[in-house]
Amino acid sequence: MARFRKLFSRPRTAESGRPARSAVPRPKKQTHNLFEAAAAYVAAGVEDDQDRVDEAAAWVSPEALSFGVNELACRAVIALARERDESPTAVARTLLGLPVA
Repeated sequence: MARFRKLFSRPRTAESGRPARSAVPRPKKQTHNLFEAAAAYVAAGVEDDQDRVDEAAAWVSPEALSFGVNELACRAVIALARERDESPTAVARTLLGLPVA
């Protein structure tokens, strides 16, 4: 059994016409989660960098990006409301240029 294990666990060499698996490096595909995509997308939009907007939009599905941007907006409004000691409604309306009711 040990011989069979050695036989099948050996990397293939140039003699067999195929490279060993370890000799063929695979590029690592970087994956991004929806929050990374949303942060990059919004930041690029603020900086008016359309190339970065397009790149970030390609990282996740449109639905996931929409969810991430919504979550970012909610968290930003909550953080500003706490900082300003105002209600989230007042902060959101102020940010959008609407009268505070």
